[in-house]
Amino acid sequence: MDITNLITPERIVCDSEVASKKRVIEVLSELLATGQPDLVARPIFDSLIGRERLGSTGLGHGVALPHGRFNQSQRAVGAFVKLKKGVDFDAIDRQPVDLVFGLLVPDHYTDEHLKILAYLAEMFSDRAFCQQLRETGSDRVLFEQLRDWKPAATVLP
Repeated sequence: MDITNLITPERIVCDSEVASKKRVIEVLSELLATGQPDLVARPIFDSLIGRERLGSTGLGHGVALPHGRFNQSQRAVGAFVKLKKGVDFDAIDRQPVDLVFGLLVPDHYTDEHLKILAYLAEMFSDRAFCQQLRETGSDRVLFEQLRDWKPAATVLP
């Protein structure tokens, strides 16, 4: 998968100082609407919050993948926020979250939605990669790291 099909440098924020899960989702909603003339932040926020009410998207180890469906979107769109300080995201391990990738997919995406989430889950379960992201100090470098990440090669017996 080519992550640049989802995310652009304009939809990345490094060292955001937001202090709550709600505010992180607001920032993600604004970023997801960036450069998308048919998208508006408030309905995106409603979609992401609606999904969070079903259960936290906090994966553990400081990572969350808020995602939602949206009938006005014609393609999947992503945004990434690295927080200066972790926030409570009701994550499975109860640890604060500081790496947040937001995803918005069209209503008609079914298999594609699951494939994208699986790819992102694999990416953000790479602890060394997450540490690199945490040590990065610029939006541009974060984009390059996300763009250049590759899954570990599978060794067959």
